[in-house]
Amino acid sequence: MQISDMQPWQWPDSHWQGLVDRVRAGRRLRPTKWKNGARLAVALAFDSDHETSELRDGGKSIGRLAWGQYGNRIGIPRILSLLERHGVPASFYVPAVTALLHPDEQRAITAAGHEIGVHGWIHELNSVLNYKDERDLMERSIDTLEKICGVRPKGLRSPSADFSENTLQLLVELGFTYDSSLGADDDCYELMLNGKPSGVVEIPFEWVRDDAVYFMMHRHQGLRPYTPPSDVFDIFRRELDAAHAEGGLFELTMHPHVITYRSRIWIVEEIIKHAKALGDVWFATHAEIVEWAKEHSE
Repeated sequence: MQISDMQPWQWPDSHWQGLVDRVRAGRRLRPTKWKNGARLAVALAFDSDHETSELRDGGKSIGRLAWGQYGNRIGIPRILSLLERHGVPASFYVPAVTALLHPDEQRAITAAGHEIGVHGWIHELNSVLNYKDERDLMERSIDTLEKICGVRPKGLRSPSADFSENTLQLLVELGFTYDSSLGADDDCYELMLNGKPSGVVEIPFEWVRDDAVYFMMHRHQGLRPYTPPSDVFDIFRRELDAAHAEGGLFELTMHPHVITYRSRIWIVEEIIKHAKALGDVWFATHAEIVEWAKEHSE
């Protein structure tokens, strides 16, 4: 009997063990202290999906494309203004198609000192791609962002955190420093590939620290979540407070076309203010945090 014809409980041990071992968390990378003696590292991320949220599934809805355009016209300017006001850096994960649609946006982000990372070509799902196609799209995405921004990206966030069996292998082959798609820990850790250290660091992503799960909706589907902004802030704040108490990392993921409405943008500002009020906090890009964790963890 072929593996494809078997039920999971019929698999030989070697098969399920291989699935589990393909990508695993290795050594934890939590420094005793962060830069400047800080107790907590804060990593703010914005996934600039924009119009690719609709395009990636072959969608043609004018309304959904307009919603994505809001991220460029209103979202990014509001975010950049807020970050400048508070003197805080952030990381922006950008699909290559977003960068091609809005190249001046990416140049403005880079000019302000923020990080640009890879977020797929058109926000595609990596798990449905074969090795050749995934590599091709990843290479094209890197080249597009580097050409537009003048800086080669160091990190990847797989679109929709959809990690294929080949994604880590490609990160190694293409020289990425880190990934931010997986969540096997609260702190940075080294990714293991087939039981061996890959050299690629994971800065954990988790849906509980993502605005989309609380606010996103789709008129033509059954997607109708809605959590009051005050409750979302409370969740994020509790995550931040616990990370500070432990002396670790607080990573927060947001979307320009989701978080920047007038009734929600205050969440970002209050999180920044709350973190600063705690004291002993280092705000940094994902790339900076990964580099510090690699060099200063036992």
